[in-house]
Amino acid sequence: MEASRVLEIFKEITTIPRESGHEAPMTDWLCNWAESHSLAWKRDETGNVLIMRPAAPGKETVPVIVLQAHQDMVCEKLAGVKHDFRKDPVEYVIEDGWMIAKNTTLGADDGIGIAACLALLEDPYPTGGIECLFTISEETGMDGAEALEPGFFSGKTLINLDSEDEGQLFIGCAGGLNTNIKFRVSRKPAGLKRVRCRISGGVGGHSGDDINKGRANTVLLMARFLYGELKENILLVSMDGGGKPNAIARECEAVVAVRDPQKFIADFNAFGKDISEEFHTTDPRLVCEAEQVRIGEAPLTPRSSTRIITSLFACPHGMAAMNQDIPGLVQTSTNLASVHTLKSRNVIEVVTSQRSSSTSERRAMASKVRANFEQAGAVVRHMYEYPGWNPDMSSHVLALTVEAYRKLFGKDPEVLAIHAGLECGLFLQKMPYLDMISFGPTLRGVHAPGEKLELDSLWKFTALLDEVVRNYK
Repeated sequence: MEASRVLEIFKEITTIPRESGHEAPMTDWLCNWAESHSLAWKRDETGNVLIMRPAAPGKETVPVIVLQAHQDMVCEKLAGVKHDFRKDPVEYVIEDGWMIAKNTTLGADDGIGIAACLALLEDPYPTGGIECLFTISEETGMDGAEALEPGFFSGKTLINLDSEDEGQLFIGCAGGLNTNIKFRVSRKPAGLKRVRCRISGGVGGHSGDDINKGRANTVLLMARFLYGELKENILLVSMDGGGKPNAIARECEAVVAVRDPQKFIADFNAFGKDISEEFHTTDPRLVCEAEQVRIGEAPLTPRSSTRIITSLFACPHGMAAMNQDIPGLVQTSTNLASVHTLKSRNVIEVVTSQRSSSTSERRAMASKVRANFEQAGAVVRHMYEYPGWNPDMSSHVLALTVEAYRKLFGKDPEVLAIHAGLECGLFLQKMPYLDMISFGPTLRGVHAPGEKLELDSLWKFTALLDEVVRNYK
């Protein structure tokens, strides 16, 4: 299997719509790919696809190995960029050794895993039986893994191809859940001027891998500023910011009703200078802009404005605890992901996500978020909980992969757990006998525009996967 072939297949995948919850074009493409390569395949009612290659002659006694990747991608784009993820191909450039989507997400998470599976399936080298599992909606709730029936695949060893740092082998991950909040709000006409204010240019990133990097959360920053202005009797008209539950908010916009627009704008500009200095290293392109606008919609009542702004400002966000056994591993975190004024205009929805290697800590953090918003009168619901994956240092596939890495590159890989969520925890819950590992090439900026794939790491990732599968025993 050649890295160039993996990249060629991935480039084709970038032309296929596969937004979470709308993976049908990708699912159909995978089934057609299997047919065109005369390989057995099956699809379950959820949309999970399994493509199977039988053992080569003389390899019938080699245990079947399962390779796994997810079909969907996080669809994020820069403000003002015209891109429809339901039909438009992802635009990218090859630059300085990286494949980069500058205005949108690239979808290498986890399209590159899909491409590696397919390249291996079509490679003529004789191996034992291979089963490639492609799940749906991993990014929004692990729906495919949740619905997977035990027995859908036969292998007892699984390699997950959804990690983002070459040279690191992952044998554990955090579990997670989402906490969704809805405010029913009241509006009342007020003789005040309207100002639209916007914070943009945040780096954002993955709410697991990047939560400990101190990056700006624009929803939290907007709430911070508006909370400081409540003494001026401002009223909220609308607030919209952030995107997916597993992404750090990069942009946020609020429309407010104020008595003195010029003072409010001056205050906001001063705030912009302050936070630009605070985040000059992590988010050097952070920008605050404000302008007076004509919007006839009535603002929220003082009570509704205060409880929403105050609870958003008080909402926990960021890293909460480090793992006591694995140095450098974040144990527990929470992400204030988004706030949106819904079309009814009388509902404001907030989405957060919590992660932890500890089930009790994860649920305690979710309860803290719940308590914050419930005391402000919101309706709060927990959803999409998935378990973590506890490390097994005695893993057979881990030992073989470490040996293969040493052979290929003359050094030891790092063996780690990851704070991001992987589907492995759900697989293990359903099939406790599974022996699993996760690795991949180096990706940066995952879940945010500017996501990129390091091409040199793709070569090393491909060589390692090829070596492990060819010599598995």
